[in-house]
This record gives sequence, structure tokens and C-alpha cells, in this order.
Amino acid sequence: VAHGEGRVEFSSAQPENATALVTMRFVDNYGQVTENYPYNPNGSLQGITGLTTSDGRFNVLMPHPERVFRVSQHSWHPNARFGSTEDGPWMRLFRNARKWVG
Repeated sequence: VAHGEGRVEFSSAQPENATALVTMRFVDNYGQVTENYPYNPNGSLQGITGLTTSDGRFNVLMPHPERVFRVSQHSWHPNARFGSTEDGPWMRLFRNARKWVG
């Protein structure tokens, strides 16, 4: 995450309507939703980092997958998992989109 933009804040204390639209959340090393740095770099409420529209046609997310689709763009990666491939884990998002478009 390159900056603090994208921090989720709601006008009401309980965003009931928004929680059904959440597609991604920041989690800690135990897989628990977190608002704490460094797992949640911008302190976004309830760890929310991705939302979709009510019809699911659009998705907005903070992690910027277009910046880390290659393994060499990552600050760290386990060699055993990626081996000699150049594709990072975010590349799947773009391949899935391309497959869906046709």
C-alpha cells in the first residue's frame, strides 16, 4: 500500500448497509480482521479495503494489484511458492478478468 488514501470511514457508527458489500479486508498474521498497523496500513474501519456495488459489477480496492502483478515488484516473497515464475499472486485477478471478458 503506497499511501493512506482509500481509508474507509462511515458517517454512522454501524455501517450495516456497507458490510454486505465488502469484498476484501486487511487481516493480521492470525487471519483476524484488523485496524492496526502494519497489517492495516491506513487504519481503515473494520479492516475494509475492498467494496463492490450492490449488483456486483464493480469492485474498488486499495491494495493496487496493478503495482505488484510481477514477483520482482514485491518487497518479499517465498521462493518455494513462486519458484522461477515471474507472475505474482495478484496476476490471477487480471487473468480472471480477461477470461470473463472473453
